[in-house]
Amino acid sequence: MPANPLTDPNWATETTDTVVRVVDTVRDQTTTKVIYAARGLVFGLIAVILGFFALVIMLVGMMRGLQALLELTMSWDQAVYTSYFIVGGVLCLVGLVLFKKRNAAAA
Repeated sequence: MPANPLTDPNWATETTDTVVRVVDTVRDQTTTKVIYAARGLVFGLIAVILGFFALVIMLVGMMRGLQALLELTMSWDQAVYTSYFIVGGVLCLVGLVLFKKRNAAAA
């Protein structure tokens, strides 16, 4: 038979423990998962932005290095245009290879 809350000395402790247990379970099932998802989204976005920034800096450095190397054999203006054609050609070849591989897994 259930105890009378007015005469049971452990009633307050048991009720408090039950409420705390229910709240902890609800928090673990909802808030914790949302926090992990939000952290993943934020850190992923930061990684994408930093990766894009690093790619741009690498491309600029590659262009500048190629221009300095080509300047040893030709004038600065010719070196600049030649470096544009070389890097553009390399990027076109990379794009062509990736374009051909796009459906390779499906075949």
